[in-house]
Amino acid sequence: MEPARGPRTEADAHEEEEAGAAMAAVVAAAGGTGPAVLQVAGLYRGLCAVRSRALGLGLVSPAQLRVFPVRRGSGRPAGGADGSGAGAELEANPFYDRYRDKIQQLRRSDPAAFESRLEKRSEFRKQPVGHSRQGDFIKCVEQKTDPMGKQPVSRGFTKDKTLSSIFNIEMVKDKTAEEIRQIWQQYFAAKDTVYAVIPEEKFDLIWTRAQSCPTFLCALPRREGYEFFVGQWTGTELHFTALINIQTRGDAAASQLVLYHYPELKEEKGIVLMTAEMDTTFLNVAEAQCIANQVQLFYATDRKETYELVETFNFRPNEFKYMSVIAELEQSGLGAELKCAQNQDKT
Repeated sequence: MEPARGPRTEADAHEEEEAGAAMAAVVAAAGGTGPAVLQVAGLYRGLCAVRSRALGLGLVSPAQLRVFPVRRGSGRPAGGADGSGAGAELEANPFYDRYRDKIQQLRRSDPAAFESRLEKRSEFRKQPVGHSRQGDFIKCVEQKTDPMGKQPVSRGFTKDKTLSSIFNIEMVKDKTAEEIRQIWQQYFAAKDTVYAVIPEEKFDLIWTRAQSCPTFLCALPRREGYEFFVGQWTGTELHFTALINIQTRGDAAASQLVLYHYPELKEEKGIVLMTAEMDTTFLNVAEAQCIANQVQLFYATDRKETYELVETFNFRPNEFKYMSVIAELEQSGLGAELKCAQNQDKT
């Protein structure tokens, strides 16, 4: 018999709600509320590519693909009659540690809700192997923000951040482009942020392509594999939001990085200034820089196949392959230094 519980307090309800959201985030990290492992697509440089029935490809290490049956009080396997072991699949998820405490809190405070969330995956097993909802996901991203329009400002970020709020534009009008570049670099050198001075011709290419393809997907190396971020242009601002946040929070998903581009000096000096703000609880400067570098990788590339990934993501989402983004990132070498630093941290 289940022990009697005292009256639920508002704090208890809030904790359970957070725990539920945390658990949803872990399950979604594997591609939605479905099982963490659905279709092994092949090996990729020491990692295993796993096709999720909700959102395409995710990455986990081979050691994390083990599935163990977990018995519940009813005597049935935790994963249902097929013995898939949902509890073990959940714990094997590479993002499980991040939400472990909240998930355990939900398990203790409301076992029925915990089991219900696990059992939701059964409906996904009825779908054919390889089923994809990438098209629905792209629609969700497009609904979240109007392309090239306004987007709700993420908590902690500056609304309508202008160039004049950083320095006096009038005082640099008699400076050369190189002198302005040096001033910009010196100003931000001691700050923990991302910044750049972009040549006019490169920005014009980026801007032209961004107007026709306002969203793109980039990848960030993590110890567990790779984490995906969706970049969304809203005017000259570029907001990056973790894919897992969009999956679990939808319209309420907050950005983790915003790049501000300032074309005020483009016509006269031939340069565009860029700086950024980031959620330091989610990203460090090196990680933010890796994401920012992928703007030029995908939008300013001369390689047709690379930019085609952006076009496919915007116009043919059902054909989009997540592994192609990782392949481009590794081929470019942009994430190599970050990956090396993460490996050193592990040792």
